[in-house]
Amino acid sequence: MRLSPSPSEAPRATVPLVEVERSGLVESLHRGAVAVVREDGRLLASAGAPSLEVWLRSSAKPFQLTPFVADGGDRAFRLGTRELAVAAASHSAEPFHVTTVEGMLAKGGFSVADLRCGAHPPMREETAREMDRKGLVPTPIHNNCSGKHAAMLLACRMRREDPAAYDSREHPHQRRILSFLARTVGCDPGSIPLGVDGCSVPLFRLSLYELALAYARLLGRRRPEWTAAENAARKKVATAMTAAPEMVAGTGRFTTRVMRAFGGDLLAKEGAEAVYAMAAAPRLAAAFGGAVGIALKVEDGGERGRDVASVSALAQLGLLDARAVAALRKDASKPVLSVRGERVGTIRPVYRLSRWGRGSA
Repeated sequence: MRLSPSPSEAPRATVPLVEVERSGLVESLHRGAVAVVREDGRLLASAGAPSLEVWLRSSAKPFQLTPFVADGGDRAFRLGTRELAVAAASHSAEPFHVTTVEGMLAKGGFSVADLRCGAHPPMREETAREMDRKGLVPTPIHNNCSGKHAAMLLACRMRREDPAAYDSREHPHQRRILSFLARTVGCDPGSIPLGVDGCSVPLFRLSLYELALAYARLLGRRRPEWTAAENAARKKVATAMTAAPEMVAGTGRFTTRVMRAFGGDLLAKEGAEAVYAMAAAPRLAAAFGGAVGIALKVEDGGERGRDVASVSALAQLGLLDARAVAALRKDASKPVLSVRGERVGTIRPVYRLSRWGRGSA
């Protein structure tokens, strides 16, 4: 495993993270793993094996956007905060998301037909129902990844590269993305397994340790492996995401709520199949001596316990102040409801983070 910690006794790959209780008895259990890593690579805490490898899915989006910004793409196409945020988003396809992505495409002379992400209904149910009521059929712009794909098209336009093949792993822009991600976690690009994401672009597989490390470095100090332009770009991407969290996810969604709760000091991004990654800025993570990344995976891919497990990690690390506790109270545990809306049980975290080595707060 690349950049893996060296524990004296290897933990089990996954442990119980969240249990679903009904009428006082456990009905279901979701296993998974969590890794907490400081920006210098120190493993601070874990539950299960931090070496567990996962497909990053949409948690990779900040790293997929950064090379385009490092090239000056945001300046070339006059992209603002909300446009950069939606380019790193798994958005809900609410009207303000769709309008923003349409504007990005227009700036490059592209149309919805140029998007290679495929179509699916909006993630926000109210929006999907309204479209259905009006007889509107979803197009690729309603795909939660359309902002990312729009930025990839703009990258092709700026570099005069073939936009029809931007989703190929051999495309120069995809190679730039892989290079940046590999250098961020300190490994060779050829050592990162590649797959195909749900939106058809290349997909990356890293350990939870490496995913947490990558997120810590998004908000941490400059890395010697980065160019000055890449360093400035990753700051710009992170700032856009935390400044416009409604663009990164959408109305009522956990990713939007959790970033708002921390006022810019926490960056968060979900990935499909219950992957979640967060980065705590040095000011928030002062007790740990630097920026801290948190990565988790629910083994069965079920998302109903993902948010509960994420809030539990923040709480166990002492990163929740009174404001954040109040904002995320309903995410710390969730009710199980009957069809009539009566509370009949609870979804709650059951894991404890184990601290690793000297320097752990």
